[in-house]
Amino acid sequence: MKKINLLLKLIWTFFKIGLFTFGGGYAMISVISHEVVDKKKYITQEEFSDVVAIAESTPGPIAVNSSTYIGYKVGGIIGAILSSLAVCLPSFIIIFVISLFFDKFMQFELAQKAFKGIQCGVAILIISASVKLFKSVKKNAVSWILIIFAAAMLLLIDLGVFGINISTIYIILLGMVVGIAVYFRPKKKQEDGVAKPDGGVDKSDEGGKL
Repeated sequence: MKKINLLLKLIWTFFKIGLFTFGGGYAMISVISHEVVDKKKYITQEEFSDVVAIAESTPGPIAVNSSTYIGYKVGGIIGAILSSLAVCLPSFIIIFVISLFFDKFMQFELAQKAFKGIQCGVAILIISASVKLFKSVKKNAVSWILIIFAAAMLLLIDLGVFGINISTIYIILLGMVVGIAVYFRPKKKQEDGVAKPDGGVDKSDEGGKL
Protein backbone atom coordinates (compact mmCIF):
# COMPACT_ATOMS: atom_id res chain seq x y z
CA MET A 1 0.00 0.00 0.00
CA LYS A 2 2.87 2.34 0.84
CA LYS A 3 4.46 1.58 -2.53
CA ILE A 4 1.21 2.38 -4.36
CA ASN A 5 0.85 5.70 -2.52
CA LEU A 6 4.42 6.61 -3.43
CA LEU A 7 3.79 5.82 -7.09
CA LEU A 8 0.57 7.84 -7.07
CA LYS A 9 2.47 10.82 -5.63
CA LEU A 10 5.09 10.45 -8.36
CA ILE A 11 2.41 10.38 -11.05
CA TRP A 12 0.64 13.44 -9.67
CA THR A 13 3.90 15.37 -9.17
CA PHE A 14 5.11 14.91 -12.74
CA PHE A 15 1.64 15.21 -14.26
CA LYS A 16 1.33 18.58 -12.52
CA ILE A 17 4.76 19.60 -13.79
CA GLY A 18 3.83 18.67 -17.34
CA LEU A 19 0.45 20.37 -17.08
CA PHE A 20 1.51 23.74 -15.72
CA THR A 21 4.92 24.19 -17.33
CA PHE A 22 5.05 25.99 -20.67
CA GLY A 23 8.03 25.89 -22.99
CA GLY A 24 9.39 22.47 -22.10
CA GLY A 25 13.10 21.73 -21.83
CA TYR A 26 15.02 24.22 -19.70
CA ALA A 27 11.81 26.02 -18.79
CA MET A 28 10.74 22.91 -16.86
CA ILE A 29 13.98 22.55 -14.90
CA SER A 30 13.11 25.27 -12.40
CA VAL A 31 9.67 23.76 -11.75
CA ILE A 32 11.03 20.21 -11.47
CA SER A 33 13.70 21.40 -9.03
CA HIS A 34 11.08 23.16 -6.90
CA GLU A 35 8.87 20.06 -6.78
CA VAL A 36 11.39 17.23 -6.33
CA VAL A 37 14.15 19.04 -4.41
CA ASP A 38 12.49 21.79 -2.37
CA LYS A 39 9.06 20.28 -1.69
CA LYS A 40 9.28 16.47 -1.98
CA LYS A 41 13.02 16.23 -1.24
CA TYR A 42 13.38 13.18 -3.47
CA ILE A 43 16.98 14.22 -4.31
CA THR A 44 19.43 16.93 -3.26
CA GLN A 45 20.14 20.08 -5.27
CA GLU A 46 23.67 18.88 -5.99
CA GLU A 47 22.37 15.56 -7.33
CA PHE A 48 19.75 17.39 -9.37
CA SER A 49 22.51 19.42 -11.04
CA ASP A 50 24.21 16.16 -12.04
CA VAL A 51 20.89 14.80 -13.31
CA VAL A 52 20.39 17.86 -15.52
CA ALA A 53 23.91 17.50 -16.94
CA ILE A 54 23.29 13.82 -17.75
CA ALA A 55 19.80 14.49 -19.11
CA GLU A 56 21.18 17.19 -21.42
CA SER A 57 23.97 14.92 -22.69
CA THR A 58 21.76 11.91 -23.42
CA PRO A 59 19.20 11.54 -26.24
CA GLY A 60 15.67 12.79 -25.60
CA PRO A 61 14.03 15.83 -23.97
CA ILE A 62 15.85 17.01 -20.88
CA ALA A 63 12.66 17.17 -18.77
CA VAL A 64 11.65 13.61 -19.66
CA ASN A 65 15.15 12.26 -18.99
CA SER A 66 15.20 14.00 -15.61
CA SER A 67 11.78 12.66 -14.65
CA THR A 68 12.85 9.14 -15.68
CA TYR A 69 15.90 9.25 -13.42
CA ILE A 70 14.04 10.70 -10.45
CA GLY A 71 11.18 8.25 -10.91
CA TYR A 72 13.62 5.35 -11.01
CA LYS A 73 15.41 6.46 -7.86
CA VAL A 74 12.17 6.89 -5.93
CA GLY A 75 10.05 4.05 -7.31
CA GLY A 76 12.31 1.76 -9.32
CA ILE A 77 11.58 0.76 -12.91
CA ILE A 78 7.82 1.20 -12.47
CA GLY A 79 8.41 4.65 -11.00
CA ALA A 80 10.61 5.62 -13.96
CA ILE A 81 7.96 4.51 -16.47
CA LEU A 82 5.08 6.21 -14.68
CA SER A 83 7.01 9.44 -14.12
CA SER A 84 7.99 9.63 -17.80
CA LEU A 85 4.43 8.99 -18.95
CA ALA A 86 2.99 11.44 -16.43
CA VAL A 87 5.21 14.33 -17.51
CA CYS A 88 4.47 13.71 -21.21
CA LEU A 89 0.71 13.06 -20.98
CA PRO A 90 -0.49 16.67 -20.40
CA SER A 91 1.52 17.97 -23.37
CA PHE A 92 0.22 15.18 -25.60
CA ILE A 93 -3.40 15.87 -24.69
CA ILE A 94 -3.10 19.66 -25.05
CA ILE A 95 -1.18 19.53 -28.35
CA PHE A 96 -3.63 16.97 -29.75
CA VAL A 97 -6.63 19.14 -28.85
CA ILE A 98 -5.04 22.32 -30.23
CA SER A 99 -4.04 20.57 -33.47
CA LEU A 100 -7.70 19.84 -34.18
CA PHE A 101 -8.51 23.52 -34.59
CA PHE A 102 -5.11 25.29 -34.51
CA ASP A 103 -5.75 27.61 -37.49
CA LYS A 104 -9.00 28.90 -36.05
CA PHE A 105 -7.49 29.10 -32.57
CA MET A 106 -4.60 31.36 -33.69
CA GLN A 107 -7.00 33.74 -35.43
CA PHE A 108 -8.15 35.01 -32.05
CA GLU A 109 -6.21 38.10 -31.04
CA LEU A 110 -6.45 37.07 -27.38
CA ALA A 111 -4.75 33.74 -28.15
CA GLN A 112 -1.91 35.48 -29.99
CA LYS A 113 -1.28 37.83 -27.06
CA ALA A 114 -1.44 34.91 -24.63
CA PHE A 115 1.31 33.06 -26.53
CA LYS A 116 3.50 36.18 -26.53
CA GLY A 117 3.06 36.44 -22.78
CA ILE A 118 3.92 32.76 -22.38
CA GLN A 119 7.16 33.33 -24.31
CA CYS A 120 8.20 35.98 -21.77
CA GLY A 121 7.32 33.64 -18.91
CA VAL A 122 9.38 30.84 -20.44
CA ALA A 123 12.42 33.13 -20.65
CA ILE A 124 12.12 33.93 -16.94
CA LEU A 125 11.82 30.22 -16.07
CA ILE A 126 14.98 29.44 -18.03
CA ILE A 127 16.88 32.27 -16.29
CA SER A 128 15.63 31.06 -12.90
CA ALA A 129 16.77 27.49 -13.62
CA SER A 130 20.17 28.73 -14.83
CA VAL A 131 20.74 30.80 -11.68
CA LYS A 132 19.77 27.92 -9.37
CA LEU A 133 22.03 25.46 -11.20
CA PHE A 134 24.88 27.98 -11.23
CA LYS A 135 24.66 28.36 -7.44
CA SER A 136 24.74 24.59 -6.86
CA VAL A 137 27.73 23.87 -9.14
CA LYS A 138 31.15 23.61 -7.52
CA LYS A 139 33.23 26.44 -8.95
CA ASN A 140 36.93 26.29 -9.72
CA ALA A 141 39.26 27.57 -12.43
CA VAL A 142 38.25 24.85 -14.90
CA SER A 143 34.51 25.34 -14.39
CA TRP A 144 34.84 29.12 -14.84
CA ILE A 145 36.79 28.64 -18.07
CA LEU A 146 34.16 26.21 -19.39
CA ILE A 147 31.30 28.55 -18.42
CA ILE A 148 32.87 31.57 -20.11
CA PHE A 149 33.92 29.60 -23.19
CA ALA A 150 30.50 27.93 -23.65
CA ALA A 151 28.64 31.23 -23.15
CA ALA A 152 30.91 33.03 -25.61
CA MET A 153 30.57 30.29 -28.24
CA LEU A 154 26.78 30.17 -27.93
CA LEU A 155 26.60 33.96 -28.19
CA LEU A 156 28.82 34.00 -31.28
CA ILE A 157 26.78 31.23 -32.89
CA ASP A 158 23.47 32.92 -32.12
CA LEU A 159 24.62 36.31 -33.43
CA GLY A 160 26.39 34.80 -36.41
CA VAL A 161 29.60 36.70 -35.65
CA PHE A 162 32.54 35.87 -37.97
CA GLY A 163 30.27 33.41 -39.80
CA ILE A 164 30.71 30.81 -37.04
CA ASN A 165 28.21 27.99 -37.32
CA ILE A 166 29.03 25.16 -34.92
CA SER A 167 26.57 22.67 -33.53
CA THR A 168 26.05 22.93 -29.75
CA ILE A 169 26.64 19.17 -29.63
CA TYR A 170 30.37 19.80 -30.11
CA ILE A 171 30.39 22.22 -27.18
CA ILE A 172 28.71 19.60 -24.97
CA LEU A 173 31.17 16.91 -26.09
CA LEU A 174 34.11 19.26 -25.46
CA GLY A 175 32.86 19.94 -21.93
CA MET A 176 32.50 16.18 -21.37
CA VAL A 177 36.06 15.49 -22.55
CA VAL A 178 37.48 18.26 -20.36
CA GLY A 179 35.48 17.01 -17.36
CA ILE A 180 36.79 13.46 -17.82
CA ALA A 181 40.37 14.72 -18.25
CA VAL A 182 40.16 16.83 -15.08
CA TYR A 183 38.61 13.97 -13.08
CA PHE A 184 41.30 11.46 -14.06
CA ARG A 185 44.24 13.88 -13.92
CA PRO A 186 47.21 12.74 -11.82
CA LYS A 187 46.83 13.95 -8.26
CA LYS A 188 49.72 14.74 -5.93
CA LYS A 189 49.85 12.50 -2.90
CA GLN A 190 49.84 14.41 0.34
CA GLU A 191 51.76 13.03 3.30
CA ASP A 192 52.09 14.14 6.88
CA GLY A 193 54.78 16.73 7.47
CA VAL A 194 56.09 19.60 5.37
CA ALA A 195 57.11 18.89 1.80
CA LYS A 196 60.73 19.74 0.92
CA PRO A 197 61.72 21.34 -2.38
CA ASP A 198 63.32 18.03 -3.47
CA GLY A 199 60.08 16.18 -2.89
CA GLY A 200 61.01 14.76 0.51
CA VAL A 201 59.14 15.32 3.76
CA ASP A 202 60.52 17.27 6.64
CA LYS A 203 59.77 15.48 9.90
CA SER A 204 62.26 17.40 12.02
CA ASP A 205 59.44 18.47 14.32
CA GLU A 206 59.16 14.85 15.42
CA GLY A 207 62.76 14.82 16.75
CA GLY A 208 61.61 15.55 20.28
CA LYS A 209 59.62 12.34 20.29
CA LEU A 210 62.70 10.14 19.77
